[in-house]
Amino acid sequence: MTDLDIARKADIKPIFSIAKNLKIDENSIEPYGRFKAKLPLTYIDESKLQNSNLILVSAISPTPAGEGKTTVSIGLAEGMNRIGKQTTVVLREPSLGPVFGIKGGATGGGDSQVLPMEDINLHFTGDFSAIEKAHNLLSALIDNTIQNKKSTIKLDPRTVAWKRVMDMNDRALRKIVVGLGGTTMGVPRETGFDITAASEIMAILCLSENLEDLKTRMGNIFIGYTFDKQPVFARDLNAHGAMAALMKDAIKPNLVQTLEGNPAIIHGGPFANIAQGTNSVIATKMGMSLSDYVVTEAGFGFDLGAEKFLDIKCRAAGLSPKTIVLVATLRALKYHGGKPLKELNESDPEAVRKGLPNLEKHLENAANFGVPAVVAINQFTFDTEDEIQVVKDACDRLGVKAVLANVWGEGGKGAEELAKAVSDAVDSCAGAFIPTYQLEDSVESKMEQIAKKIYGADGIEMLASARKDLKKIKDLGLEGLPICMAKTQKSLSDDPNLLGRPSGFTLTIREIEIAAGAGFLVPITGEMMRMPGLPSEPAAERIDIDKNGNISGLF
Repeated sequence: MTDLDIARKADIKPIFSIAKNLKIDENSIEPYGRFKAKLPLTYIDESKLQNSNLILVSAISPTPAGEGKTTVSIGLAEGMNRIGKQTTVVLREPSLGPVFGIKGGATGGGDSQVLPMEDINLHFTGDFSAIEKAHNLLSALIDNTIQNKKSTIKLDPRTVAWKRVMDMNDRALRKIVVGLGGTTMGVPRETGFDITAASEIMAILCLSENLEDLKTRMGNIFIGYTFDKQPVFARDLNAHGAMAALMKDAIKPNLVQTLEGNPAIIHGGPFANIAQGTNSVIATKMGMSLSDYVVTEAGFGFDLGAEKFLDIKCRAAGLSPKTIVLVATLRALKYHGGKPLKELNESDPEAVRKGLPNLEKHLENAANFGVPAVVAINQFTFDTEDEIQVVKDACDRLGVKAVLANVWGEGGKGAEELAKAVSDAVDSCAGAFIPTYQLEDSVESKMEQIAKKIYGADGIEMLASARKDLKKIKDLGLEGLPICMAKTQKSLSDDPNLLGRPSGFTLTIREIEIAAGAGFLVPITGEMMRMPGLPSEPAAERIDIDKNGNISGLF
């Protein structure tokens, strides 16, 4: 059966029943139909956070074969509940672009899914739409300010980097010209579209503590300069109040359920290369306020998602995970070991062995953060015992527990051994994580520490454009912000072709963007794609709906 077939056969419970399991008053939730609801922020209890155990799921460097972090996260939460550990899984929301593009649905797979699958993968509760509208409202106000000759803010359009967004893959919108057609149509200038998940509004939503914090962060968005070189922020345009008003419902996290009827909270979904790549602080704290254990994930590999989860999100929110679950697949290890993509389903223990340095580097990084780690071998039907043993033996030598997890095929039952290993790791956690750098370090030092400690680089090289940006950051007084490194997810280096564990390389910083609203700096390495294009055979071509409203092709 397809994932959609499995989801449809599930005995899905009314959302009031799921809320009741979390001891939430059914009169306080805001239902969106029968199977999903918004949760009020009043259920966040800071006093309960220290008694809840946060578990972070990350992975080795991603490959075209996929590692299955979401599927493992859901399955692990099911397994934890099966062994008597009251657990909620907290995840990001899928973006429509990948759903209709190359990836398809993003609610887990097989017997490890969150429900209702179709709703979550499509418009869900409208959070992405609200983010899109808030972002584009600022875009419209910027162009209106440029057009309005009576405005006291003489904004220089050449300095504006703020684009527009939409939640769809559309390469034709990456670079556009607006304001054509005459003086009443605006001032012509080059701009473009990013996908909604890449919006700074998305990053802001996922780092905000409450609505007031959200509004303040929106006001801090850096827009550009006036003609006399004065900085302009969104608050200078009086934009942040209306933008926050559009987000009054989107700021509330969404309650749904897993295939086995356990609670799941899904909220936000920022990119993991140019943003922090994790669900919202609000959603994480909500889960921790209501559960003894929370399983959450960070996008891409440990070097991107997990580093930002720890150095940005956890530092800002005062959180610290008790355990890191590092997801690895045998076919991904074979890929890092040099085996061609089309041959990854073939048994090859030697290729697995050659790919182990990538796993080992990510485990070293977890150890440097001071957080105990467990390796989850995400099982596929063609995996062999010899290959599995290679990974287990290597982890044994490193003093790390490696557990085979058949969550796709068996759901929570296939994760019980993993759940026990994770529970033991949680109990062994000695204290809070150790950050990669201190906020008071210089921007250059912070970037260099990430490059050397996390990626294994020899150092960094800053191009002239990056040094110019660094001067701007200093002039604006933003040197104390954390670093959100924008780098390819395909390699530990900034070269996507360097697989495994590269060494002897220098990380090149092309430019540094300012995300003052989100509260971090974004050094750019290589080319960053913020508006994906559709593949030659997009998933949209296989998605359909019949006369009774039944959707098909949504894998």
